[in-house]
Amino acid sequence: MLGGGQLGRMFAIAARRLGYRVHVLAPDDDSPTGQVADIETRAAYDDLDAVSCFARRVSVVTFEFENIPAAAAETAAQYAPVRPSGELLHITQNRAREKAFLTKVGLPVTPHVVVRSESDLRRALERLGYPAVLKTAVWGYDGKGQICIDTPAKADGAWGALKTDQAILEAFIDFESELSVIVARGVEGEAETYGPMMNVHRDHILDITSTPGELRVPICLQAIEIARTVAEAAELVGVLCVEFFLGRDGRLMINELAPRPHNSGHLTIDAHETCQFEQQVRAVCALPLGSAELLRPAAMANLLGDLWRDGEPDWPALCAMGDVKLHLYGKKQPRQGRKMGHLTALEQTAEAAVKRVATARAVCRREVPFER
Repeated sequence: MLGGGQLGRMFAIAARRLGYRVHVLAPDDDSPTGQVADIETRAAYDDLDAVSCFARRVSVVTFEFENIPAAAAETAAQYAPVRPSGELLHITQNRAREKAFLTKVGLPVTPHVVVRSESDLRRALERLGYPAVLKTAVWGYDGKGQICIDTPAKADGAWGALKTDQAILEAFIDFESELSVIVARGVEGEAETYGPMMNVHRDHILDITSTPGELRVPICLQAIEIARTVAEAAELVGVLCVEFFLGRDGRLMINELAPRPHNSGHLTIDAHETCQFEQQVRAVCALPLGSAELLRPAAMANLLGDLWRDGEPDWPALCAMGDVKLHLYGKKQPRQGRKMGHLTALEQTAEAAVKRVATARAVCRREVPFER
């Protein structure tokens, strides 16, 4: 595993349950993944000698976030299969490349223009109009590296503030909802899908996910078909998340791709026959995929570092809610906006599950008494 975060941690737990040994390479000791892996190597991702040594000792390499340098993936591939491929990693590391790939495949994307200078930005705004969102082409996530431009005055200085040499300007989408579909694809091309998941963000960070959503059947089927098409076109081996906007006119538009398990799929651990992390293990290790059947409607709520603002959350009260599942990631330092864990609840309806995880999170904050 290249990467030591929480996605690698949950992958490692699934892999060890299936009897595999896990070796992680990450720049920090005692990482969330390293805490549950068999072997932890501390090294920078651009230390290609360390990456070579790491790859020689494993049977297959995968990653848990897409900011792994392409050179690291290329180096690892000299000694072991890298799944998903370094080519897919390269595409998804840059928003301009990602949009170009999806457009070439014939899939719907948000209206956008590639921007490389302030004059480019002015011309792009004339084309797309206001409001629009300027996003760095690389290294942006959870709302970082983005500027909303809703008036000509706000365009002044926006390019310089972004501090980049390439960006994309996207038309602001008046969306009805945000959703995602997660697809797992094996070495023989077989695929399983999860969702659509209904996603609600707060301050650009995923707040609550629920499934199944109250979407029209044709929209659900279209989203699943698009996700499968992306996976096939990318020759995916592993897990991929396709994030969508659903416009008020009923159109689906792809917002972003993530070639690894996704935050919106964390509820699959408790709510599906086979979770997204086990599917990643199965896919990259050339095993048959498991069933992705949804067992019951479910919701997931993120636990951010803000929850620790007034001290340690009330875990005993939360655990007294025996039907709510707590997942903590082993991170020592809570910070504002940092993902520290998540809660999952299963109910008779997705709406009831959303209410349950929201109540449980409030219990953690000591805002309400716990409910059995």
